Amino acid sequence: MTAEREITAPVDLCLPDGRLNPAAVGWTRRPLHRANLRGWGRVKRWEYWGIVTPSHIVGLVASSLDYAGLHGVYVLDRADGRELSEDVVTPLARGVRMPERSGTGTASARGGPVTVEFVQRPAGTTLSAVAPGFRLEAEVPRPPGHESLGVVVPWSPRRFQYTVKDLGRPVRGLLTLGSRTFVIDESDSFAVLDHGRGKWPYAVRWNWAAGCGPGRAVQLGGRWTDGTGSTENALFVDGRLHKISDELVWEYDRADWLRPWRITGPRVDAGFHPFHVRTARTNLGVVASETHQCFGRFTGRAQADDGSWVDLDGLTGWAEEARNRW
Repeated sequence: MTAEREITAPVDLCLPDGRLNPAAVGWTRRPLHRANLRGWGRVKRWEYWGIVTPSHIVGLVASSLDYAGLHGVYVLDRADGRELSEDVVTPLARGVRMPERSGTGTASARGGPVTVEFVQRPAGTTLSAVAPGFRLEAEVPRPPGHESLGVVVPWSPRRFQYTVKDLGRPVRGLLTLGSRTFVIDESDSFAVLDHGRGKWPYAVRWNWAAGCGPGRAVQLGGRWTDGTGSTENALFVDGRLHKISDELVWEYDRADWLRPWRITGPRVDAGFHPFHVRTARTNLGVVASETHQCFGRFTGRAQADDGSWVDLDGLTGWAEEARNRW
């Protein structure tokens, strides 16, 4: 287990010269970091929102990779497995706005036929997105006392990442696909935020799993944090964060993504059972990415701070492997 420090006061991610601020290394229960990134070159900024409803799974992304902006929308129809996907690349990240702080300001991306906008306020976030055959208008309230996981991962003074994983947020709104409109009801739907700001190495591989259900959520990560002294692992019970500082073991079959996964550690014994796999690839020459994102249900358990074990059975979400050269 790593020894991680909880940060409880606002802090700048970077020193005035652009290097990592040592005082920023740690984890938080609410966004406290200002991502005052400087310069150009492998600086990554993104906002990803995933929405799970009984009928659909939706992914929205806006991102700036310095040399390009990548944004898009994705929808899975859970009944028949049909997918809608529309991704756009904009040179030099033109049309992309990214605020310095999570939960405040507007993050947006525009290019080609796709527009994505996230308007962030203390009480919640408005999600808007338009693409061919697709429109989403949704509200994601922030319940009183709701906690999220913020973590700074330090590879070196010049390579580091700040992430916020905010799970199990209620969501309501309208999803329009072609001529059909679906109501998103916060009683049986949830939203997950992945907020990222940092300066990355050229080649990175990561795992990420997120599962949510009534009163419970689990956030698990791996590979990219190994050996850094930081982890992005946590259990949420009734909105309260229980930080898990162990590195985890991920077991899955790259030849058959739909086989069950296992994710284990001293405080985690989780199974994941996929019902659909989404494969996304980008190849821009020296820049390339490949992601296998499996949607499914969790089983098993995770340990809370008081030593009790919390049942993960029935949580719905995803587990993924991503490989990037960027």
